[in-house]
Order: sequence, then C-alpha cells, then structure tokens
Amino acid sequence: MALLVAFAGILNIVSAVTPSMARRLDEVRQVVPGAVTQSAAAATVASGILLLFVASALRRRKRRAYQATVILLALSAVLHVVKGLDIEEALIEILLVVLLVATRKEFYAKGDPRTRWTAVWVGLLLLALDIGIGLALVHLRMDRIVAPHPFSDQIEHVVVGMVGVTGPLRFVHEGTADLVAAVLFALGVLTVGTVTYLVLRAPHRPPMLSAQDEARMRALLERYGECDSLGYFALRRDKSVIWSPTGKACVAYRVVSGVMLASGDPLGDNEAWPGAIQAFLQEAAEHAWIPAVIGCSERGGTAFTRAGLTALELGDEAVVELADFTLEGRAMRNVRQAVARVERAGYTCSARRLRDIPAAELALLREQAAQWRGTQTERGFSMALSRFGDPTDGECVTVTAFRPSQEGPVLSAFLNFAPWGRDGLSLDLMRRDRAADNGLNELLIVSALRAAPDLGVTRVSLNFAAFRSAIERGERLGAGPFQRAWRWILVFLSRWFQIDSLYRFNAKFRPIWEPRFICYPGAGDLPRIGIAMLEAEAFIVWPFPRMRRPYEVVTQPSAAETS
Repeated sequence: MALLVAFAGILNIVSAVTPSMARRLDEVRQVVPGAVTQSAAAATVASGILLLFVASALRRRKRRAYQATVILLALSAVLHVVKGLDIEEALIEILLVVLLVATRKEFYAKGDPRTRWTAVWVGLLLLALDIGIGLALVHLRMDRIVAPHPFSDQIEHVVVGMVGVTGPLRFVHEGTADLVAAVLFALGVLTVGTVTYLVLRAPHRPPMLSAQDEARMRALLERYGECDSLGYFALRRDKSVIWSPTGKACVAYRVVSGVMLASGDPLGDNEAWPGAIQAFLQEAAEHAWIPAVIGCSERGGTAFTRAGLTALELGDEAVVELADFTLEGRAMRNVRQAVARVERAGYTCSARRLRDIPAAELALLREQAAQWRGTQTERGFSMALSRFGDPTDGECVTVTAFRPSQEGPVLSAFLNFAPWGRDGLSLDLMRRDRAADNGLNELLIVSALRAAPDLGVTRVSLNFAAFRSAIERGERLGAGPFQRAWRWILVFLSRWFQIDSLYRFNAKFRPIWEPRFICYPGAGDLPRIGIAMLEAEAFIVWPFPRMRRPYEVVTQPSAAETS
C-alpha cells in the first residue's frame, strides 16, 4: 500500500505539470473559471508531495498516516476532475481509497498525542514566518512590480504563491516573477513537510523504570545474573522495561529517535525469554517504533532471531578468567613493564566494594568523576550505569589509585565494576587525571584482577571492542583487499570512536573474546538504528539543552539519596 500511495503521489505531480487535453479542459472551463483549474493543478502538486511524505509512515502501519492518506487521495480525485477532467487519474485514486478502507485494520500503530498541538503551533509559527519572508521578498522587488500594488494584493500574492498559484502582482521581468514564485512555493512545501513530519513521527516515550520494576529486576539478577555480563546495566534509570506474561523475564529498552533500543540479553529465566521478546516486538509494532537490540550474546541473539529479527556481529567483549591470568611470560611483558614502572613511581591501589568506601572518600570520587569526564554528558548505554555512588549499587567494586605527594596521597584514577552474578565483575567506569603517568590504567586493572579472589570473583569483563574480528583479520598475512580496506576505515574512524585503541588495550590482557551482536528487523532500518545507537551512547548530543532528552541527565539521585 505504501508503494501504491507513493506511485499516486508521483502520478499527481506528473499529471499536474503535463498539459491537459484541450477538449477536456474546454469542457471544464465552461463550468468553473480558469483560475480555479489553475489552483486545482497547483493543489494537485501539493497533494502529490504530501502523499510521498506519508507513504513511508504508511509502510510502518501508522494510523494517522492512514487517515491522512484517505483524505489526500479523495481530495486528489476531486482535483483531477476540476483541473482538466482527468477521469483516469481520479479513478485510480478512488480505487486506492477503497483498498485502504478495506485494509484499515492493518494500520494500528499509535501516534504521539503530544505532537498534535506541537504540529499546530509549529505550523502557525512557520506560516507567519513564511508570510514575513514573502512580504520582505516582494518589497525588495518593489521597483520591478507593475503598479498598482496595494498591500492586500501583496498578502494575497504571498499566500497563494505558497501553494503554487500565481498571485495578482505582475512583474516587469519574467525572471523576477519565476524567482518569487519558486521561493514562495519552496517555503510552502517546507512548512507542509515540517507539519506532516511532526504529525506522523513516532511517539517518544520517556523512561519509566519504577521502583517496583527495579526491585523485580534485582530479584531476577539475584537468580540469573551470571548469565550475561551486561545484565546489571539493565538497571539504568533512563530505561523502561517490558515483562513477559509470566513475569519471569523482561527486556529493558529506551526509545531513541523512533527506535525501540534494547541492550544485552533479556533478563531472567531463558525459558521465559520468548514471551518477553514477543511483548517487546508487539510494543514496538503498536507504536511504529523500529525494534533493535545491541550487544546481545550469541544465546540472546539466537532468541531474538527466532522471533523474526536478523543478527549481525557487532564486536567482541573481552573477558578475563582469573584462573588463566598471569603477568608472567613474553606475551604479558608490556603490561608487566607498565605496571612495574607505575608502581616504582609510588602509586598505590586498593579494591573495595562500594558499600565499604567511607562517605568522605566516596564524595571525593564522585566529584573527581565529574571533573575528569571531559564531556558534559555521561557516555554509555549498553555497558555503563551512568551513575556512581548510588546506595543501591553497594555490590559494585571500585579500584582507586593514589600517587604520593608532600601533602599526602592524591587520588589519580579509579575504576568501577558492576556485579556480574555472584562471581563476576563487568567494567562500568574509567576515570583518571590526565596528568597521571602512563600505564596507570593497566595498574588499575591488574590490581582489580589481583584482588578478585578475595572478593569472590573468578571472571572480569573489560571493555567491548567493536569490529574486533574485522581489524584482526585485516592485519593478517594474506588478507584480501576488501578486508584491508575495511580495517583501514575502522582505524580511520578510531580517531573519534576509539575502535582500534580499545581493541589494542583489551588485547594486552590476553582475554577470551565473546562475540556480541546487533539484532534488527531489516537492512533498510540499519542507518536509523545506527544513529539511534550513537545518540543513546551520547556520541550524538543535542546542541541545545532544551532539545536534549530527559535521559541525558548526568546523574539521577536515588530515592535514598533524595530522602
């Protein structure tokens, strides 16, 4: 239906710009004035452009798009008759109306109720701006207008010009008349397009992770938290959650630019995953959101693909098994030397559960975390909590590094790890003083690995390395030209996204590489999903504070902190 409506839009434009049959046009002009037929032709062009706009929304089953399409097609059928007795085009569009009405139950996606009045106010504002710009344009060409030209004629010329109709003003040169007409029509198309977008855009849902939801999710983590290293990050308070019918599993997500974006595997009993995934997909379809999952494991990706999504390998997660870790051997020489150099400089480290850190030191850590961040917005979505020091996160492990000074030890860096079940940790936060010695991050991680047995930890998840396998294959002996070119592109993009540097840093610790996947409905949705991912991870940030989403708050205090 979306393709047929797009075809109808193109048909309207082509029909309006091509000459009508002289005999038919004469018959119409015996009933209606010539100015009316000219206006009908201009309106047909406008309706064709609008049909092209709504076709993509119709493909996503939006109810508002269906209603707008029926109205536009019915109006277009009338305009085809008025502008030149084009019966064939009118019959085609009446047939499309019948088909749409017959399939009306297929268009069930809800719109955002808040955008109705937004579209009205934005439309009125743009209309006022268009009239102001049009009047200014006319006044700049005042010396080229054939007199008389009262102000009422100027207003009429601008208003009708925005719908492609020639107004009452007459210009000395045809070039000036064409320029004014083109600018006015462009302003009209821009206004109509903006209002149409606001009416048809996917609804935005603010995060709604209630205290009850968080308590239920923590209960699931207590039983099934060891299944996924990203499980604890589902507790971010800028996410919403949707539950399986049994309540034994859930999917945490955030709506970003029309994409219903989940991260990691579903939380809970894997036998209840299909119910949670089905509820996730149904919610996306109901609101015309694009469902997508980033960073899920192979088991989670299998569950999502069984539900109809497509999986694509996104990168690898570096997991260090404590039983296999050692600083001995030639392969670990660089890490061993970096750690020894920093330790000789007098740096000392300690690893503690967050609940065991004194309040004064915790306040210092929070203050330094904000100062060392380097950007206004906290980055992270799939592998970050976006908060530090929350009383509910007492099981987190914080590793601090202090350098010696005459005034006493000075905090230089720290890491924060989220719990991964009962015996694992997952790296959440890395903060350091830029003036600190090189190798301090290596010392912090090695200190965490050394302290892990005392904390009851047997495995530690480090950073996620995007496209790791592509970089590794591209530098191997015998790599093909496509592999080398793809690696070159990734290394070039690392100037902004740290793709290659994170892989190199993780590889120092000889980890086990666990593949992570992105799941999506179709290849055509990947560009939009990619933009939503960058926005969720805060690589794309709205330039003005009023345009930022509520989830871009740097820290959200918990109920305990507020009280």
